[in-house]
Amino acid sequence: MGDNTLNGSNKALAESGSDARRADASFIEAAWLYYHEGLNQNDIARRMQISRASVVNYLNEARKRGWVRVYLNHEVFLGHHLSAKLCEEFGLENALVVPDDPSDTTSEVVRVTRAAADWLPRLLSPGDRLGVSWGETVYTLAQQMAHNPVSDLTVMQLLGSRPAEPGFEAEGCSTMLAQKLGGHCINLHVPLLLSQKSVRDMLCREPVVAEQLAALATCNKTLFACGTCVADAHIVHTGLIDSKRLQHYTKLGAVGVICGRLIDAGGNALVTDAEDRMIGVTLEQMQNKEMALLVAAGPGRAVSANAAINGGYVTHLATSVSVARQLLGQQASNIGG
Repeated sequence: MGDNTLNGSNKALAESGSDARRADASFIEAAWLYYHEGLNQNDIARRMQISRASVVNYLNEARKRGWVRVYLNHEVFLGHHLSAKLCEEFGLENALVVPDDPSDTTSEVVRVTRAAADWLPRLLSPGDRLGVSWGETVYTLAQQMAHNPVSDLTVMQLLGSRPAEPGFEAEGCSTMLAQKLGGHCINLHVPLLLSQKSVRDMLCREPVVAEQLAALATCNKTLFACGTCVADAHIVHTGLIDSKRLQHYTKLGAVGVICGRLIDAGGNALVTDAEDRMIGVTLEQMQNKEMALLVAAGPGRAVSANAAINGGYVTHLATSVSVARQLLGQQASNIGG
């Protein structure tokens, strides 16, 4: 009786697995007919002898599982007329400009990071050492990147760890990108902010930490977002600075944040009272890279992006039409002044 029960369970499992494989085959067939053979949904429904609604569900399921990834060649965005203007005005090597969606302004970050995720692997070469910052923008980019291995790539976490929204923390961003790019990941296994300078100095002298910090100076390429200095900025949410102190520094000229460090409109450092308690890449180490991709999308990002470009932190820019226009307007105002 026990054997019969076991055999019945095995049979049920086998049948369940068989059903799943048949469903997978249907999803794959629908995706093939739609994306490779160019059939419309009605044609596919007739070919597969199913309803058009089922075809829609099959295609959605194939995309949800990551079996299908639809994107425009990044060259389309590089050919935007604003791209050429940005490169000319700011001395950038290249700029990728993504169209806005007037009906959904909240989608700007997703749209720009998706295009940047398709672009980034093409900016990398075997043997590169890519330094990665943190935050929602970088994490969203990493989420949307397809598996696209780059041989002999090293991905490095640029700043220590700090509590953040799930996934947005520094180690989450670098780890996910390393997985997607097939690279070796070097995470910085220390807190970003310590309670005292003496504790910070002692920790930095630990051999394993000193080795990781020394590795940061070897990055030849970087990926980052430049944060804003508004009251609800990422730097406030993570507890690096409170809103009152941030307001103090904005009065002194702070307009942007790179890897937890404040910069003014010219890209110069504004040293905070937490500076000597932080562990991570320095602003000087972020400048003049072989390739430095700034991803700028969302409200207020034009001001901080402009500062990052002025400071020599950026060679490549991924942004939206609205931010690009704001950047060019700022540049025209500066020239006029």
